[in-house]
Order: sequence, then structure tokens, then C-alpha cells
Amino acid sequence: MNTTEAQTSIVQRSEFGKRLKASMDLYGPLCVGIDPHCKLLAKWGYNVDAQGAELFAMRMLQAAQGRAAAVKFQMPMFERYGSKGFAALERALFAARQMGVITIVDCLRGGLPTTVSALADAYLKPDAPMLADAITLLPYYGFRSLTNLVGDALENGRGVFIASVTSNTEGISLQSAIRQRGDFPGQTVAYGVAHAAQNFNDGVEGMGSVGLIIGATIGQWMKTSGVDPSVFTGPILSPGYGWQGAEAKDLKTVFKGTKGNVLVTVSRSISSKGPEISDLAMVTESIALDVRQALYEAMEENDKEGVPEPPTHMDDSGHDPALSAANLADGHPPVSAPSTPHQLHPQQVTQHQSYNRFLISDPDQRSRIV
Repeated sequence: MNTTEAQTSIVQRSEFGKRLKASMDLYGPLCVGIDPHCKLLAKWGYNVDAQGAELFAMRMLQAAQGRAAAVKFQMPMFERYGSKGFAALERALFAARQMGVITIVDCLRGGLPTTVSALADAYLKPDAPMLADAITLLPYYGFRSLTNLVGDALENGRGVFIASVTSNTEGISLQSAIRQRGDFPGQTVAYGVAHAAQNFNDGVEGMGSVGLIIGATIGQWMKTSGVDPSVFTGPILSPGYGWQGAEAKDLKTVFKGTKGNVLVTVSRSISSKGPEISDLAMVTESIALDVRQALYEAMEENDKEGVPEPPTHMDDSGHDPALSAANLADGHPPVSAPSTPHQLHPQQVTQHQSYNRFLISDPDQRSRIV
């Protein structure tokens, strides 16, 4: 591969991270979860079927557009209706692309490499029937089982979020288990996942495209997990805020010292206010402001205490043993590439201090239902 081809590859590999960061800079760190629970469909007056789930998704999309950085579709909530449910998700994803909304499909899949490779055909390649900007993955068949799938995502300008320290209370017993052999012996399972994901982002200018899932409710387990979100340079998808119990103080605890790369997902705290789009839009804006302020204060804490150095694990030859840059599909180390502008929305914005807190210059546009 020549220099031009290598640089083109790196641009593709960093595309999702750059697009997501641009959207977060513009709209803030909120990701609206689109989870058509049966009870919510009934409450909204919709049939509890694929058509109801699709109508629900379209209203949530309209409320999120221009008010949140991304949306996240909970795939099992559509899958429960079989082929009609998948068709509903496919149409909702198409609508989101037409609206210019960044999409994450929360499929939380994992498995043998030959099995999970099919996910790229379903969600990540240009002709994928359910094309999304990113998907969520489980690493518990071993992180290397995901290597080819992550490579497919990056080569197609897409991203992934890999579970590291999750909000479910039983998860910590597995995620904090000490690794006995292989990479990172003596470290926790969660630490190994986070470090292996970071290797894909090393050498990328700005925010990487390989992300982690770190729950907002895991403050009491931070030291146990061994994971330090402040040194991770990819995006961090954080569930647990609102309905699941996490508050602003939890965001400030868990994400202390992070650098504008945390994307907080909120679903039922928004959708419970539906079905009127104006009500959904209003609560979306309110929660977006609360989340933005909490993460801004978390970043401010870093200015007071300094940035910790990222942990390193090198072998005798001075290389990282787990998923180093040499494991990327093209076999070449990352090459820095200049960032390219990405047009998201015509609204003018102004930047506040060193953090990407933006105020839309026309307040009327923030309340307008698109």
C-alpha cells in the first residue's frame, strides 16, 4: 500500500469519530434512545406491533433531530415482531439517514469471528439493508473475535461501541474479574477490553471511531474495574442516566477528567413524555442541557487536578501485545490525516471556553418542530 492509499485508509477509519464529534460539538452530548417498549406503545395509543414500533421511532426521531448528537435504536424491541419488526427498523434507519441524524443500533452482539462478520453485511457496509453509523458489541468471546468486524466497520467509515463496564449490577462480577493469562495478566477483564479498544484509536487525530460502553451508574465500581475513562480517546456511550437511576452527580463522578467524548443515552425519561412531538422535543432539550452541564463540570475537575497518563503494557520488544496497530486490516501503522469538514446543519453556533458547549444563535429554531 502506498502513502496515498494509507492516508485514505486512515481517513476512512477515523470518519465515524470525526462525524460524531462534530455532531456532539453542535448539539451536545445527548443520545436519544429509541426503545419502543410494549407499555409505551400502549400508553401512546399505538398497536403493540411492528407498525406501532415504527410510528414510535419516527416521532422520537423528529424530537431528536437538531437537539441531540445521535439516536440509538434498541434492536430487540423491533426484533420481537419478526420480519415485520426488522422492516420497521430498516425504514426508521433510512428516515434517520435522510434527516442527517447519526444512528447507533444497540444489538449487543458477540460470537465467533465467522459469525459476527455477518453483522458488517447487515449494518455497516454501504449496501447494508439496515445501514447504521455504529453498532454495539459484546467482547466476551475474546476481544480478538471482534477484530475483523471492527476492521470492516472502520474501513467503511463506521464505528463500534464495545461493552466494558456496564450498568447492570451483576456485570461487575465478570468485568472486574482478574485476568489469569493472555494479555494483561493481573488486570481486570474490563481493563483489557478498554485497552484493546484504545489501540484502534491510537494515532488517530481527534476522537477515534472505536468506542466503549461505560454505564453512568458504576461510580462505586470505578476503582474495582481498573478502567479510567479520562485516558480513553474514542467515544464513550453511557447508559443509565435518568430512568435507570444515574443523576448529574454520577456523570461527574464516572467521567471526571474526560475530554468531550462522552455520549449519554436517555430513552424512557424522554419517551414517557410522548406522544406529542412538542412535549418530546421540550424534554429532550431540557435533558440535553442538564447532561451538557454535568459533563462540562466533570471536565473542569480535570483542569484542577491534571490529566493522568494512560497505562501502558509493552512486551520485550516495546510493542503493545493486544491488538496493536499492526493488527489493522491493511497491516500498516496509523498515519495521521488532516480532518475534513463535515456539514451537519446550517445553524450558526458559538463556542464557550475550551469545551464544546454551543449555544444556537437563533433560539426560535431550537423549539421548532421539524
